Amino acid sequence: MNGLAELDGIALSALIAKGEVSASEVLESSIERAERLNPVLHAVVHPHYDLAREQVRRGLPKSPLSGVPMLLKNTGFEAEGMILSTGSELHRHTVSQRDSTITARYKAAGMVILGKSNTPEFALSFTTESDAFGPAHNPWDTSRTPGGSSGGSTAAVASGMVPVANSSDGAGSTRLPASHCGLFGLKPSRLVNPVGPIAAEAIAGMSTPHAVTWSVRDSAVMLDITGGADVGDPWASPAAPGTYLAATETPPPRLTVGMLLKPPLGSLVDGEVIATVRETARLLESVGHRVVEIDDAGYDAEALKAAWRIIAGVNVGLGVTGGDSASPNVAKLEPVNREWVREGLATPGTRYLWAVNQLHASARAMGRFFSQHDIMLTPSAAEPAPVLGTLAGKGKDLDTFFELFWSHSPFTAVFNTSGCPAMSVPLGLSAGGLPIGVHFGAGFGKDALLLQLAAELERAAPWAKRRPAIFG
Repeated sequence: MNGLAELDGIALSALIAKGEVSASEVLESSIERAERLNPVLHAVVHPHYDLAREQVRRGLPKSPLSGVPMLLKNTGFEAEGMILSTGSELHRHTVSQRDSTITARYKAAGMVILGKSNTPEFALSFTTESDAFGPAHNPWDTSRTPGGSSGGSTAAVASGMVPVANSSDGAGSTRLPASHCGLFGLKPSRLVNPVGPIAAEAIAGMSTPHAVTWSVRDSAVMLDITGGADVGDPWASPAAPGTYLAATETPPPRLTVGMLLKPPLGSLVDGEVIATVRETARLLESVGHRVVEIDDAGYDAEALKAAWRIIAGVNVGLGVTGGDSASPNVAKLEPVNREWVREGLATPGTRYLWAVNQLHASARAMGRFFSQHDIMLTPSAAEPAPVLGTLAGKGKDLDTFFELFWSHSPFTAVFNTSGCPAMSVPLGLSAGGLPIGVHFGAGFGKDALLLQLAAELERAAPWAKRRPAIFG
């Protein structure tokens, strides 16, 4: 039983299918690890172990991940009977009355949901340090952040509590934590995964749900499980031929890779991060790909930054207040988010429409880029995981906080604004032993191509045996 933490989800489910271990035994093993490690890492804020046990007791549908324990991110994902506090005091006791579409698809595949993972308030940060629920800690170094906003999910997977966990990504919130915790993190194309049944999109389509995993194949099969339009969706990404899991078993064609190391707005990138990306370029060339260094990706980075701030503020403001600027809910928010919401509520409709148009402009720019290159290669984050408190909003005004937020991840958000897929692949370690993720993006709908490339890199430079100080 001690060895179960070392297995990815597909291997774990295969043991269950063979009868070598039961789904109940796998669940109890995962719960034991979570209860032992969580006091140190604070990755899980709303455990619902009795609901998980009941799910197993009723019998689990069959799939390649049947019986695999997982966590839901505590922002945006409902599970009937589970708390959805969104990292905020405002919703500390809010209990969901239904399943989100993606939750229902996890359950229909026999995946077992243990509870909710730690997030920053309303997912508005690249570090997981809410006032209401406290900080999550990185299992590689507990003085450091696991990233955000999917920090709790990522810390839980990296430490071996569960082999996979749900995440979402609005500006890099899957890819940044994956980079900081040594995991694989894929942000699919816009609306490959649905956000229903109520919402049609999240933050103007920029937020994309998926997962953090140790193995590429687990991420691929999770996308097979959850991908596809919801009933009544206004649009959908093009369906991939075959399955995403099958794509990982076929090497990609020889690719032209544009390597961008210069942050679009001139912020700084750590030297070890740059060195890791250059080393990755050499690895790509060694397996037959062509890498060309570029100075610019062709989009208006300043306008994109301004648009993201407007859209996030307006959308969270609507969610918190229903559009009523006098709502008492505003006073219950963390100070920096209170300022952000008030800014959003004061934004004219014409300014919001300007911001949405900047998203469309970035999509056009990415379309032009990917008509000349197959892949964009950049750092995932500007630095390895920083010390807790560095990126948190506490004690900062909105301008200061947002500058830190944006400069920490200068390359990722364009893939949210454009809807294109992107991934962080755990290919490096700093001299201090911290993971460094390398970022790859592709054209809209090219999710299978990214997974093919990720699997090729996983075979060429495997990372699964690199485990953090706190594991299993």
